[in-house]
Amino acid sequence: MDHVQFPYRSSSHLALMHVINESGAWARQDLEVDYDKGINRDDAHKLVPTGEVEFVSGNHVSTYAARARGDTWVYLGQTVSRNNISLVTRADSDIQKLEDIRHRKFGSRGRHPGLNTWLYLKQHGLDPDTDQVEIVREERVELPDGTFKLNRKSLTEMLSDKEIDACFLTLPNEEFARRQGFKIIDIESQPMVFFMTVSSSMKLVEERPDIIERMLKGVIEGIAFFKTEREKSIQILMDKHTKEGKLDREVAEMLYDDLAPILEPKLYPGLDAIGNVYQEALKQDEKKGDAAKIHPLALWDFHFLREIDDSGFIANLYKDHPEHLEGHGG
Repeated sequence: MDHVQFPYRSSSHLALMHVINESGAWARQDLEVDYDKGINRDDAHKLVPTGEVEFVSGNHVSTYAARARGDTWVYLGQTVSRNNISLVTRADSDIQKLEDIRHRKFGSRGRHPGLNTWLYLKQHGLDPDTDQVEIVREERVELPDGTFKLNRKSLTEMLSDKEIDACFLTLPNEEFARRQGFKIIDIESQPMVFFMTVSSSMKLVEERPDIIERMLKGVIEGIAFFKTEREKSIQILMDKHTKEGKLDREVAEMLYDDLAPILEPKLYPGLDAIGNVYQEALKQDEKKGDAAKIHPLALWDFHFLREIDDSGFIANLYKDHPEHLEGHGG
């Protein structure tokens, strides 16, 4: 059995990673996967190209500019291409829809989530770059292990203290906010490359294609388990997915029902999602302009997925549940 490193850039990815592991999908590919730990951005860029870390879940934006500077990062598969977010505000707020936040203070957090906020607002006619909305960032720092430490207040604490007027949240944090009495407003999802991504390096692609194929098959089989084994997956979420807060049955069901329909059974990313994350890469690197030298698809290698799909492996996983493959012809 091969032992591989697969740390995450966000602990939210564990909602799927725990299910993949507990279902035995990786073990059936003769892989022992060390996945339940974080990695910071600098270490990801340093350790993946050398092969010291075989895979990383995440790291979606900084890689384009890094490629222009000689990095060999490669994306091999994407589990989700839609970001289901909700608009969150105080219960006594007069905010009823997204447009109502114009000229107000909007909370944001992190690198990629912060760029998601910037892009979503900009694409919906609320451009932070022209002061149509004031972005107020949560003060936190990334620690060496890839986790984050708040220096001050969380987004919900900032809302409570009226330092911001609204923010975006995803499950399970959205439900935790609802239980604290905040108003939750449904808005349309955002096409985005985020959540769990199978990322690696050209070194591993060239030297160990067998491990690449087995890792992807394990993820694909784990997604099939997640989609078709609702009760077992919910129990795994309650037992294992605790780093965002302990999930009771109700929250675990909400998280499952939010995530299961949008998981990509064949791991192909949406082109609109790639387009959006590329816009964020351009924004993040706008001073140097290196990301603009790289084509949006240049970091993506789909040939492993195509071979797995053509072999009938994925179709066989869903032979009793073909409805989960509808709209995913590849």
